[in-house]
Amino acid sequence: MKILVINCGSSSIKYKLYEMDTRSVLAAGGIEKIGLEGSFLKTKINGETKIIESPCPTHTEGIKLMFDTLLHPEYGAIQSLDEISAAGHRIVAGGRFTKSMVVTDEMLEEWKQYMELAPLHSEAHLKGYVAVKQMLPELPQVFVFDTAFHQTMPAEAYLYAVPYEYYEKHNIRRWGAHGTSHRFVTARVCEVLGVKPEEVNIITCHIGNGASITAVKQGKCVDTSMGLTPLEGLMMGTRSGDVDPSAVLSIMQKEGFTPDQMSDVLNKKSGVLGISGVSSDIREVENAIAEGNERARLAMAIYDYRIKKYIGAYAAAMGGVDVIVFTAGVGEHQWDVRKASTDGLEFLGVKIDQEKNRKNFGEEEIISTPDSRVKVVVVPTDEELLIASDTLDLVK
Repeated sequence: MKILVINCGSSSIKYKLYEMDTRSVLAAGGIEKIGLEGSFLKTKINGETKIIESPCPTHTEGIKLMFDTLLHPEYGAIQSLDEISAAGHRIVAGGRFTKSMVVTDEMLEEWKQYMELAPLHSEAHLKGYVAVKQMLPELPQVFVFDTAFHQTMPAEAYLYAVPYEYYEKHNIRRWGAHGTSHRFVTARVCEVLGVKPEEVNIITCHIGNGASITAVKQGKCVDTSMGLTPLEGLMMGTRSGDVDPSAVLSIMQKEGFTPDQMSDVLNKKSGVLGISGVSSDIREVENAIAEGNERARLAMAIYDYRIKKYIGAYAAAMGGVDVIVFTAGVGEHQWDVRKASTDGLEFLGVKIDQEKNRKNFGEEEIISTPDSRVKVVVVPTDEELLIASDTLDLVK
């Protein structure tokens, strides 16, 4: 059975076509600059990258270009669209949905009330769904929500200490993000260690340009660092993470910023980029540190400290931790971030095999020492495979 996984952004579409009988990827690609000049599709054919330039004024043309590419006699992967059994969509904000769902008219109307929680993403998700339905009206489609895994959080973890009426009227609460990734690595690390999720407390660290940490107690999420939006929590590539709301108000007053301008500062000009003044890319910041750039050094010190602080907080919240998982771009590939963010956690029972840690660049591996009470594991995430698996389970 072939499952198509689609991830629509405001000006992009990423896709993978899976053969689920073998859990293998038949085709993968991405369309960039939708709605802009110079839109193109990038895909790999026999290990070689191919760029296909084509006007894509809307997501509808982008979806058509994706299907045309999948059907192409030279570099396609299928002979007929009838070979695709279902499409699974990554959905950033799912509100109170607790699991993946087959899209129906009723389900879609219920979901629309949560679109404002991620306006840029949600509009793109809806456009992608509609475009597929226009071309393949009988194809089952599934929404896999990034927020679903976090809906087991208790009220004391997800509520903000603002008047309760704002939660009732406007859904103001912690929703979290990256839940599909946190769910995947939680299940996978238990397989690696040969334990059952309900027997262990796990802290999953999804550390990339966007970053979040989740506390998983006996198989269920009990807290996560991102909040109403993906802005809260850790310091990220361009996002500020946690900041005193009064500091935000003070900047707005002194700089004369509108809410939209302040949002732009916090989401796109802060974080590692804002402190270092160099880049949002950790690799470029580390190069600047090697050249003696003090602000770059300070940016990484804050970055690592925030990760460590959340690990410690979540260990306390769960009454202890058995497993710490590092995943995503930085978590999988930056050994020095893993080292700095776990140094000093020996009191929790964390002991890192630094030789293993230093040599690991994204391979699935236990990097703690054999006598470490807490297992520290690198697990590459695979959100697309989980989306494909959920879709398969729902449409079989």
